[in-house]
Amino acid sequence: MKLSMNYREIEGKSAGFWILLGGLALVIALAGGATLYMEHEGHYVTGMNNQIVWGMPHVFAIFLIVAASGALNVASIGTVFGKPIYKPLGRLSGLLAIALLLGGLIVLVLDLGHPDRLIVAMTYYNFKSIFAWNIILYNGFLAVTVVYLWMMMERRMNRYYRPAGFVAFLWRLILTTGTGSIFGFLVARQAYDAAIMAPMFVIMSFSYGLAVFILVLMASYNWTRRPLGDAVLFRLKNLLGVYIAAVLYFVLVFNLTNLYATEHHGIERFILLDGGIYTALFWIVQIGLGSLLPLAMIYHPTLGKSRPAIATAAALVIIGAFAQLYVILIGGQAYPLEIFPGYEVSSAFFDGQVNSYSPSIWEITLGVGGIALALMIVTVAVRVLRFLPESLEDAAVDPHAKSA
Repeated sequence: MKLSMNYREIEGKSAGFWILLGGLALVIALAGGATLYMEHEGHYVTGMNNQIVWGMPHVFAIFLIVAASGALNVASIGTVFGKPIYKPLGRLSGLLAIALLLGGLIVLVLDLGHPDRLIVAMTYYNFKSIFAWNIILYNGFLAVTVVYLWMMMERRMNRYYRPAGFVAFLWRLILTTGTGSIFGFLVARQAYDAAIMAPMFVIMSFSYGLAVFILVLMASYNWTRRPLGDAVLFRLKNLLGVYIAAVLYFVLVFNLTNLYATEHHGIERFILLDGGIYTALFWIVQIGLGSLLPLAMIYHPTLGKSRPAIATAAALVIIGAFAQLYVILIGGQAYPLEIFPGYEVSSAFFDGQVNSYSPSIWEITLGVGGIALALMIVTVAVRVLRFLPESLEDAAVDPHAKSA
C-alpha cells in the first residue's frame, strides 16, 4: 500500500526559532571576523606552520564534506534500494547534504588566505592532481543533489526521481572516494599512502553523515512538536550501529596492514603507543567514546530504546569523528618525513623531529562557523520550503511497523 505523505514548512514564529537564528548568525559573524584577522595578520597567528600545513580548519572542512556525502545516504536508501520507510526522509537528507558541503567548502575557501585564489582553482586544472578532481566532484555533487531534490519535490518531475537518485548515489561514492584518495595518494607521508583510505572514507561518511542526520531530525521534530515515531528512529539508530562497526573494521584492517609492513612500524608505534595527544585521542576518544560506547548504547536492550541515549550516541559518534580526523590529518603530519629510510636525519629545518601543533582560537572559530553556516542553511530552508513531513509517526511511515 502506497502511503501519502504531507510536507509542510515550519512556522518559525517562536522566540526559540529566532534565538536559534540569532545564535547561528553570531557564530558565523565571529567566524568571518576570525577569517579577516587571519588574512590580515597572516597564518602565523594560527597553529599551522611549514611542517603542519593542514590544521584545525581542515579537520572541520573534511568532516563536513565527508558527512555531506553520508547524509545523502538516507535518501539513497529510499530511492536506490527501494526502502519505503526512508523515502519521507529524502528531502531533509538532500538538504542536509547540500548544507554540510557548503559549510565545509566555505571553511576551505576562507582558509586559503586569499579567498580569490579559488578562481584559479576553478579555471586552471591539473588533471594529475586529486585536488583538481575534487573541485569537479564537489561542484558536481551540489548540482546533482539540487537536481535530485527538484525531481523529488516537483510532482511533474517525479518520473525522473529514481534515475536522479542513482546518479546522486554514484556521484557521492565517487566524491568520498576522491576525498579519501587525497590521503591514499600521498606516498611521502608514512601515515597515509594506503589504498584502503578511499573505501575507509566512504564508510566513515556513512557513519558521520547518519549521526548528524539523526540529531538534526530529532531536533527538528522535537522543537516543532511534530510526531516522530519509533519505527523511523530505531531503524536509523540500528543502521548507525552497523556503520560504527564497519568503521571499526576498516580502522582495524588499516592498522594491522601497516603493522605488517616494516616501513610503517614507526608511524604505527607513534599513533598507537608513543604519540602523546594523538595516542590519547585514538584510544580514548575515537575508539572508546566515539565507537565502542555508542555501539553499546545503541544495541543495549534498554538504552537502545531511549531517545536521549540515541541522541547521545549520535553526538559521541561525531566527537569520535573529529578525533579520528585529527589523528589522521594532524598526527600524520606531526610524524617526521622518512626522507632517507634507514638513516637518522636531523637539521635546522626540523627534519627527523616530531612536529608540534596547537590549534588557535581563530582556526577553531572558523571551523565552528562552517558548522553554524550549515545549520543556518537547514534552519532557513525548512522555514521557507516543504522539506519536513508533517508527521513521521509509525502509522504514517509504516502501518505494519512495530516498536522495537
